[in-house]
Amino acid sequence: MAATIYQGNDGRWHGRVTMGTLDNGKPDRRHVGAKTEAEVIQKVRALERDRDAGRTKRPGRAGTVEQWLLHWLENIAAPNIRPSTLASYESAVHRHLIPSLGAHRTDRLQPEHIEKMYAKLRAAKLKPSTIYQVHRIFRVALNEAVRRGQIINNPVLMAKAPRLVEDEIEPLTTEEARRVMAEAATRRNGVRFALALALGLRQGEALGLQWCDLDATAGTLTVRRAIQRQVWRHGCAGKCGERRGADCPRRHGGGLVVTDTKSRKGRRTVGLPGPLLAALLEHQAAQAKEREIACDLWQEGGWMFAQATGKPTDPRADYKEWKELLKAAKVRPARLHDARHTAATMLLVLNVPTRAVMDVMGWSQASIAARYQHVPAEVLRGIADQVGGLLWSGPPDSPEGPTSGSTETETETARSDTPSSGAI
Repeated sequence: MAATIYQGNDGRWHGRVTMGTLDNGKPDRRHVGAKTEAEVIQKVRALERDRDAGRTKRPGRAGTVEQWLLHWLENIAAPNIRPSTLASYESAVHRHLIPSLGAHRTDRLQPEHIEKMYAKLRAAKLKPSTIYQVHRIFRVALNEAVRRGQIINNPVLMAKAPRLVEDEIEPLTTEEARRVMAEAATRRNGVRFALALALGLRQGEALGLQWCDLDATAGTLTVRRAIQRQVWRHGCAGKCGERRGADCPRRHGGGLVVTDTKSRKGRRTVGLPGPLLAALLEHQAAQAKEREIACDLWQEGGWMFAQATGKPTDPRADYKEWKELLKAAKVRPARLHDARHTAATMLLVLNVPTRAVMDVMGWSQASIAARYQHVPAEVLRGIADQVGGLLWSGPPDSPEGPTSGSTETETETARSDTPSSGAI
């Protein structure tokens, strides 16, 4: 249906444009008004351009940023993300986004409002990584609002993004990794850290392994699940007066939980190096003895790296063990996730094809390798030695030409042995 422009009995000019179809099947006719015909024509043309470009905003008055964020968090994000990711989303929404921008209408939110929030967070001494995380989560939430027609443009994309200064990651050297693995071999569940350094398993993936995931005959290990610690939630709608959900008498949803792998590619089967397979079998025999000692206290769950009672290992206790392991091995402090960077870097040194690296590490995109694979000092020195051998170790060119006694044939032979001007 074509747009309609007319002058009303009030003396003002009006325009009506069909933008689509309402939920009830009737035409979605939008109205604009102005004092002059020319102004109305401009508004009508703007509506038509938005409609043709797919930027049509849904009819009705837009809600507030708080209303949209709560709907997005509870109904769109929560059912589709991991518990640990949801916890970070909730923190950004309830601690920073709603207090700073929640009262704004979504269709009237400006980039300047968002930039002022970033300045406020910087003034509060928040870490740059935290501010950037708030930015990223808000961008995702409003992208969904654009996709659903709640707003036409995402103001977060127009705002100046906060600067993210990433910490430089230094994976363990081969010598450091060997010292850690040697120390781990003397500790209970120590082979769990050998898995991290050799195969790059994430913490949750390693703690989520069960003995049914090991195929000793084929020498393979299948990653199917992960163990995570969830945040406790209030079961009283905040009426108990406690700030933390963990202190609520009716708390729920917290503690250790079994979750899916981080992505579909995370479900993978990897080959085990011979020494690592042997270490796992020794660990299995040691755990069988623990089961006999525990007797009725043992809670059988089939966990590969269990507590002394058979329960799965808590990620916090696992991280504490990693820190103690580094100290005992006389290795510099490092994050547990740096073991994954170390494994990826070793695959780089071994010239493993990118496709195979993706399968081992459980990556869905090859671009992720650029973040995890680092060129170690040994490789840099090797490259420098090769360049030195090419440019400095060859025989120096003679400053003099052929001797007077040389024959023409000798001179031509010398010329034929000399690289052309374009060669190195």
